[in-house]
Amino acid sequence: MPKARLRDLGINLGQLPAGPLNAITDVAGVTVGVSTIIRDQPHVARSGVTAVWPSSSIFTDFLPAGFHSFNGNGEMTGTIWLAEQGLLASPICITNTHAVGVVRDAIVQLASKRKIELAWHLPVTAETFDGWLSDAEHFPVTSDDAIAALESAKGGAVPEGNVGGGTGMICHEFKGGNGTASRRLPAELGGWTVGALVQANYGMRNMLRCGHAPVGLEITDDVVPVPEREIKPKADQGSIIVILATDAPLLPIQCQRLARRATTGLAWVGGFGSNSSGDIFLAFSTGNAVPLKSPMTNMRMLGMDQCTPLFQAAAEATEEAIWNAMIAAETMTGWQGRTVSAIPHDLLKQACARYARRD
Repeated sequence: MPKARLRDLGINLGQLPAGPLNAITDVAGVTVGVSTIIRDQPHVARSGVTAVWPSSSIFTDFLPAGFHSFNGNGEMTGTIWLAEQGLLASPICITNTHAVGVVRDAIVQLASKRKIELAWHLPVTAETFDGWLSDAEHFPVTSDDAIAALESAKGGAVPEGNVGGGTGMICHEFKGGNGTASRRLPAELGGWTVGALVQANYGMRNMLRCGHAPVGLEITDDVVPVPEREIKPKADQGSIIVILATDAPLLPIQCQRLARRATTGLAWVGGFGSNSSGDIFLAFSTGNAVPLKSPMTNMRMLGMDQCTPLFQAAAEATEEAIWNAMIAAETMTGWQGRTVSAIPHDLLKQACARYARRD
């Protein structure tokens, strides 16, 4: 049975229409795969890998891309080279903090296996920390897990909640994980699509909002317990990775500008970039491509004023993707018997109804 999403609860956010799938895969050519690790022996593991292919030919036809570090207590490999050349030349993976190297290397192994004629690779792999629910220091994620995520990638509906790299994540002190959403601009604004995929593992309960509703103040810890963290007083511990895709023809600097707008969507839900948070966002465009062996490439560039609707779309898609991650997530018990509760759908609907506009 498909997992519920925010709109299934009758809650709609934003003003722009969603794409047909309301997912990052609404951008043609983008595919997503996951490898999920849930086991109790020999060590407790609640982890995995999420893979995003910007296109099936990304190893040989590079795409304009840019990134933004809202708060840098995290990792996204390959960003130094991305900032230098402005081109994405690999699939993107997201995993847990201690598996970044293994997963990054697995992308290189896959390129070698496919005999890609590029002498070296600096792929993109990002992380958030799942060590509260998973025994992270026994390093459950292997290169085989990463390859499985990469090779299982497909279009269509995207797995959400406790899957892939999002398996062991916590968001606003409810169960978090992977989520996705999209926005499609009307024809008069270009008809472009922006899709977001998040790995949400951040936030304090009292900051959580859904539209006009201060959900975190409505569903308090005496109603749904919060995970007991080691650091007191409680701080916004954790991180979020946001991947944005668009079919609008953008240059790398425009992709960088688009990536920054994920910050707005994060803020609408209640994230503010605490000191301990790794909030790192990447955006790429499928509207231009640079072939590996081409000595000269013609590229198109969307007008600067025409980027404004894309910025709104990126913010709205990020906001809804975070909520879809929480809605799809299920209560999970993991390492040392620790339990993180999923957000109760009925209480969320009640909270939103109390603060709904009365036109």
